[in-house]
Amino acid sequence: MQIFLDTAEVEDIRTYAAWGVVDGVTTNPSLIAKSGRVFEEVIEEICSIVDGPISAEVTALDAEGMLAQAEPLAAIHPNVTIKVPLIPEGLKATKVLSGRGIKTNVTLCFSANQALLAAKAGATYVSPFIGRLDDRGELGMQLIEDIVQTYRNYPEFSTQVLVASVRNADHVRQAALLGADVSTIPPKIMDKMVKHDLTDKGLAAFLKDWESAKTAS
Repeated sequence: MQIFLDTAEVEDIRTYAAWGVVDGVTTNPSLIAKSGRVFEEVIEEICSIVDGPISAEVTALDAEGMLAQAEPLAAIHPNVTIKVPLIPEGLKATKVLSGRGIKTNVTLCFSANQALLAAKAGATYVSPFIGRLDDRGELGMQLIEDIVQTYRNYPEFSTQVLVASVRNADHVRQAALLGADVSTIPPKIMDKMVKHDLTDKGLAAFLKDWESAKTAS
């Protein structure tokens, strides 16, 4: 499973990219607005740090407007993937962008039916938001299972399942077990994934033994 970093904070991206496990980055206008920087400049800098898909979201709600915004974004770097909302106008834009060879990430997916339509439109990725489903008492991971199985039923679909709205490390574990293609993960979840108390205890014991061995010699 690929791991994307879900942030627009450039310094965080530099930090976690250095781990050697980050395959791409997802951003959205809200994340970049918090940085106070120019949207296009941030996307270009992220592309210089991570050599993988970098999602940049359009803000228009009509297909024509989405396409007008998508073209200059896609021109920033070959790795830019255009995020469009899973609405009828977004499907229209996805179909056109796919025909032009521009990668797309169809976002705000909350049902297997929506995911089916995204795949039919030629989406590169579909982003089911599992955390938001969990928040209202539904099972977000059940949606991932349904979409993964649907796509497996139809080998002609090339759309990848990108698990979004990840709220905890167990979401990542479950996504991997279900065979999702990608999980996009906030930095704080990356920190939790790498930590384990037995790792810390084991390392402390190894270092203590090493110091004891040096003293003895």
